[in-house]
Amino acid sequence: MTKKKAVLLVIVLLLITNVSTFLITNFLKINMNDKTLIQTEEYRKLKAAYDNNDKMRKIEDIINSNYLRDVDKEALEDGKLKGMVDSLKDPYSQYFNKEEFRKFNEDTVGSFAGIGIVVTPMDDNYITVVSPIAGTPAERAGIKTEDKIIKVDGVEYTAKQMEDAVSVMRGEPGTDVTVTILRKIDGKQEILDFDLTREIIKIQSIETAMIPNTDLGYIKVISFDQDTYKDYKTGIQELKDKGAKGIVFDLRGNPGGLLDVVINMADDLLGDSTILFTKTKAGQEEYFKSNSNMDDIPAVVLIDKGSASASEIFAGALKDNGRAKLVGETSFGKGVVQRIHDFPDGTGMKITESEYFLPNGESIHEKGVSPDYEIKLPDDIEGIGIDYIGEDTQLQKAIEILSEEIN
Repeated sequence: MTKKKAVLLVIVLLLITNVSTFLITNFLKINMNDKTLIQTEEYRKLKAAYDNNDKMRKIEDIINSNYLRDVDKEALEDGKLKGMVDSLKDPYSQYFNKEEFRKFNEDTVGSFAGIGIVVTPMDDNYITVVSPIAGTPAERAGIKTEDKIIKVDGVEYTAKQMEDAVSVMRGEPGTDVTVTILRKIDGKQEILDFDLTREIIKIQSIETAMIPNTDLGYIKVISFDQDTYKDYKTGIQELKDKGAKGIVFDLRGNPGGLLDVVINMADDLLGDSTILFTKTKAGQEEYFKSNSNMDDIPAVVLIDKGSASASEIFAGALKDNGRAKLVGETSFGKGVVQRIHDFPDGTGMKITESEYFLPNGESIHEKGVSPDYEIKLPDDIEGIGIDYIGEDTQLQKAIEILSEEIN
């Protein structure tokens, strides 16, 4: 063998050895009897995970061995998982045990026994009223949007205990419950007690009527639930058959609902347009668009500080696309999207995974959608809607705008 060939062979062997070493140390797991050789970085990750779990096991062992009282093993496990999600300090992210998840998944289309309020956890750690449901004990008693629930039957509850508070507020029809509210009145925080009698709460997501002495239809969208779109299609056709040339959409006090439902309703009223888009932490964007088919009936949308989530999507999409004017007050400001995860054992969680943006690119989270015409309601108003048209200044403004557009 020549000297040149010998040198070349050595180089080739070194390269093969180096490549083999690289592959072994970086990619391969080698089994040697009862041991496995792995990459150093992978070992560090596994050791960190083991150390973390080892600390958890030690704490659990101390509790089981030394805690003075009996330990509920299931509650202890739930507590570990709840603590993990609670550490996010996000009022919309939550872990549910089996019973909580079952209640969370109860269908809101139909009926249940309670007092008739929609609530949400807020960053101030209060359970906050988004809106009372029309015609329920809560509405009749005078509970209002932005009221803070601090006690139920004398027991204090925080935002993280909202599901527990809701469970107590629900109950057998005809039974009583006391809800303690923190309300800001003339710049001062006042505590108010409301003694309420539970009753069957019937959820009707759409109400329609012709506005007296006009050729305008009125559609009250109470919530965006499973049957809302179907009921909307039926309702708007009935109004057109009665001669409606324009529609007032009343979304005041509407806490939101299902994304696909509001997308379908907005799609009907918009041409080839963007309804909204969502963005994740990784920057992934998903666009929701309407097609070219369009119901071009003139429309005005009523909103207030009780209009949240899906209501804000609907109002914001119609406003940004120049489809309808908004009348009322700035909306609630919930612009984040939660995804539900269910687990085989019957537990589950919801976690905030994306934020939604209106067609103009603006986020409404904690800001709300502002109306084109800001109109305050009289302080002494008894109610809103068709039955109170003589007092409802917001509805009066919507009728004025829509009548001018049509004529």
